[in-house]
Amino acid sequence: MDIIDLHCDTLYKSVTENMSFGSERAEAKPNLDPDAHKLQCYAVWIPDGYSGDKAEALFLKAYKRLQSECAANNIKIIKPHEPLNSFRENQNTAYFTVENGIAVNGKLENIKLLSDCGVRMMTLTWNAANQIGSGADVQDAPGLSGFGKAVIREMEKFYIIVDVSHASQKLFYDVAEVAKKPFVASHSNSYSVTQHRRNLTDRQFEIIKERGGLVGINFHNAFLNNAPEKACAEDIIRHIEHFLSLGGEDTVCFGSDFDGGTLPEDIADSGIYNNIYEILCRRNYKESLIKKIFHQNALNFFENFDNR
Repeated sequence: MDIIDLHCDTLYKSVTENMSFGSERAEAKPNLDPDAHKLQCYAVWIPDGYSGDKAEALFLKAYKRLQSECAANNIKIIKPHEPLNSFRENQNTAYFTVENGIAVNGKLENIKLLSDCGVRMMTLTWNAANQIGSGADVQDAPGLSGFGKAVIREMEKFYIIVDVSHASQKLFYDVAEVAKKPFVASHSNSYSVTQHRRNLTDRQFEIIKERGGLVGINFHNAFLNNAPEKACAEDIIRHIEHFLSLGGEDTVCFGSDFDGGTLPEDIADSGIYNNIYEILCRRNYKESLIKKIFHQNALNFFENFDNR
């Protein structure tokens, strides 16, 4: 089963811990299943509290690391306007993404720098506030700043996908007003299933769906279950099924948060996709719908985004 995963932190760990993508320690292993081919979105996480200069330096270091790791592991990096022929031809494939718009360093011209480096998607914030706007932990969040609105316009100009995972509710609704193109929540679950501030309300999911965006199911235990210590692979199915009940057949995909989140005890690494596939088959889901969730929804979105 081919897989597209909208979010992992393997690149960040590779940079900060000198960990190879193919390491035994890596959860988002590129070649775990010889019968599956993967498009992995590799995010460089920029921690809240970094100065803009430090954030920009980490981004550039991650850019160089991504090149070397993908070359070593026979992974094709896809840049803006480049077709996904490699994925269709059964080669493991990578998108370069940024988690936390603090990487822009307050410079609108740096959006072009990100694009020139091949960045395809960026979360506007992490959990705190930055120059773009307010993250999920901000009390009485003011939403998007004036600079943040300009950042969205520039991202769309350079075909970088706006990602609202980690956004405060106010920032989310501001994005819905400002963005002209579809946007995504790369690694967010259902608030109706698990009442965590990082999860999406039904209305938020419906807005992303109506705009033609994507929502990636996150495997972090606290987002899967209200009792995180009880979280398990079955909880992934609960979130999928809730989003499907909202008409999300063309919207739901995966955003595992491998190498960043805390996984349930029965999830070790990307081998879990085989278990998820088996569970969905046992529940008599059609193969066509399973393929949509595993890769087709994201593939359609990515292939159409650059033409919008």
